[in-house]
Order: sequence, then C-alpha cells, then structure tokens
Amino acid sequence: MSFKENAIEIHGVSKCFQVYENPARRLKQFIFPRIDRAFGKEARVYHDDFWALRDISFVLPKGQTMGIVGRNGSGKSTLLQIIAGTLSPSSGTVNVNGRVAALLELGAGFNSDFTGRENVYLNASLLGLTREETENKLDDILSFADIGRFIDSPVRSYSSGMLVRLAFAVQAQIDPEILIVDEALAVGDAKFQAKCFARLKKLKQNGTSILFVSHATEQIVTHCDSAVLLDSGIAQAVGKPKDIVNQYLDILFGKKNGGNDERQKVDEQIEEAAKGERDRLTREINNKSEESEFNALLNGDYHERANYNPTEYRWGDKAAEIIDFYLEQNDIAYPTVLDPAKECILALKVRFNHTVFRPIFGFAVKTKEGVTIYNTNSEWQSVPVLDEGVADSEIIVSLKMHNQLSEGDYFISVGIASSNTAGEIIPHDRRYDSIHITAGPVKRFTGLVDLNARINFEK
Repeated sequence: MSFKENAIEIHGVSKCFQVYENPARRLKQFIFPRIDRAFGKEARVYHDDFWALRDISFVLPKGQTMGIVGRNGSGKSTLLQIIAGTLSPSSGTVNVNGRVAALLELGAGFNSDFTGRENVYLNASLLGLTREETENKLDDILSFADIGRFIDSPVRSYSSGMLVRLAFAVQAQIDPEILIVDEALAVGDAKFQAKCFARLKKLKQNGTSILFVSHATEQIVTHCDSAVLLDSGIAQAVGKPKDIVNQYLDILFGKKNGGNDERQKVDEQIEEAAKGERDRLTREINNKSEESEFNALLNGDYHERANYNPTEYRWGDKAAEIIDFYLEQNDIAYPTVLDPAKECILALKVRFNHTVFRPIFGFAVKTKEGVTIYNTNSEWQSVPVLDEGVADSEIIVSLKMHNQLSEGDYFISVGIASSNTAGEIIPHDRRYDSIHITAGPVKRFTGLVDLNARINFEK
C-alpha cells in the first residue's frame, strides 16, 4: 500500500528521555561533556536513559479508525505527541498525510485567561483555519459544546467536563483529515460521550482517519478497525481489535512474567496449610463429581465438542484446567441453534493440576465483534465456596441461563482463577471465545438482549 493510501505511517520510532537525579547533574551534563570533547576525552554522562518507546511500527490507512491500548506508562501519550508533531522521536520516521487535529490533554491549545469563545478562534487558528472559516463553523461548534453562557467566561473557571466539551467541539467540527483523541472522552458524561461517538462515526464516513486511545475496551472493539497494544514502550501486537483487547486484558489482569514463581510460592503456602485436610477434601470432591448428573456426559475433550471455537484465545498458569464442556437446550446436546427464551445448561469439567485455594469460576457472553453482553463469576453470585481444589482431583461446574439474546452469533468465554494472599487474581485457565453459539430468530424485539419489557395501556 502506497503512502498516498495511508494517513499515518510509523517506522521504527523510538523515544528516549534523559532522566537526572537532581538539577546539579543536569548542569554538569550541560558543561562537562563539552569540556571533555574539547580535550579529546570521552564525554562524561550524568543522566540515565529512559526509553518511553522502542522500535514502534504500524500504518493507519485513510478512512479507518485505529485504537491504542496499554497500561498507564506504556507510552501511548508519548506516541500520540510524536504523531501530532509536538514531540520529536529519538529515532525512526513518522509520515503523516493530512491535516491533523489532536485532542491530547485537557486545556491543550487553550489560554486560561481567554474566554471560551476567544479560545475557539485561537484553537481553530492553530489548526490552520482562517477567522472567516472559524466564524462559518462557530454556531456548530457552540451547539456541539453546549456550555451555554459559560462560553463568554474565562476557561480557567471551567470544569474538566466543560473543557473537554469545548476542545472536542473545535477539533471535531473542523472536518480534520486525521483526528487524534487521547482518553479525553472519559471526562465527559454519558450523554456527551454518545454525541462524541456519533460525531466520530460521521467523520469516519466522510473519510477522516482516527487514532483513538482508551482504557474502555468496549469502545475499542466497537469503534475501531484495528488496534495496537503497547506495553513498556513496545508494540506487543498490531491486529484486530478483538484480539488486541484479549491480549491487553491478559496483561492487565494477571498474565505477567514470573508466573511460575508465583505458582510455586502459592503451592508452598498450600502445602504448609493443608496437610491435614488433603485426604478428606479429595474424598469430598471425588464424591461430588461422581454424584453429578453431568459426570457421564463430560468424558471427552473440550476441543472435540461441536460448539468449540478453534480460534479461542487461551492462557493461564494451568494450576487448574477446564478440560471438557457440555451444552444443552430442550434435551438436545450441543444444539446448532438456541431457541429464544428457553433455558440452556452449560457444564464444565475442571481438573486441578495443583491445589488451588477458593477457586473462582467465570463466565461471559460476547458478540462476534467482542462486545460483552454478560459477564459474571461465582464470587459475584455468592455461590457456596469450594475451599480447595485438591491437586489431581476433578470437579464439575454447571450453570443455567435463559437465552434472551437477539438472533445472531455469539461466543462464550469461561475461566477459572483464584486470588493470592495479597488479593491479586491468579488466572489458571482462561478460555476466551471458546464456545460458539447461534441464537435463533426472535419476534418480540430488536437489539442485543430481551429485557422482557411489558407494555400496558390504561385509561
């Protein structure tokens, strides 16, 4: 794809900041290396290098929306500042094809002593608009911002919500070729956010390319064509929003280096605390498993079941594994299509490879685009807790639900985890999008789920 077809091209971009312990070392760095070089000596260094970005590469095609996700401190804002031209890279190249409007931080491009109206003209001029062009769009900008009489008050008196309203109104109403938004929409209320996303959708339809940073994963999968995962300044992955969000959740909720060390530490704690109870618990768990009505049905392999999704995303430390599942509706096992408003049963067989304290079972349903419809776990449901899953034992977990879904394809995610003594979640086996279900036609509603609304007429 040629540069003319891309709005943004990033090739090998890195950014290094010099970090000084104190102002004196900064002064020494300014003076002594010059003296050293003058006498032909190796220059002394009084700073540490902090690499905010390392070798980042990706392209954003024209007319598409790309999301950027990552933990705080991963380099997202630094990358956007480089693309917007307010920061220079230490190495690599950035090619931007089009006029850029960037909403990087609250108050950027505003003079706190100016009124909101005056700042509209100031901000628009920074974006390359003439005064006449700004006046032609002023009514639309003020209508979108919707801050009333405060438009003629100094912006230093504005709340954060009012600031973002005005800033986004200017950026979005000038019809930019490239729009960069860095988490600013998180400040606005729900009504304003809905208006912003409607505007983003219209801009995209008109050919605007959008670079969008958000911690809200649902926004990424709903509004973006592609996504980038940043972690510790490195682009860990570039791809489909749904896949990138799954990997981001891995990093956010427990998938980290040193997982085996954590597992060993927990095992040692369990070994010490559970010596006297192991035999009793093993008998108890085995008896419960034998009594389960699903025991005879769960004697196969997870990946061989009819509704299994081979492109599932799976990870965990394998202290416990979900090894088989059973799905039933209307006495039909592994149904091709789920009937509306009928009860479904999902049962899972879990094997404990290590002893696990107070295991937590999780369940979620998502659309094929990755939007979560429903998410719960045994802890939230106040289910009677299994104190221990003993090593080399198996249990069966089952749940019942009514199919209230609209017609379409959905994916079920399941998982088992526990928490350590510090309260941190330890994922053992997370199987994202591992079971594919198809909901049949419905007549009573449109949308995603049936809320069982009842309409009455009264005189």
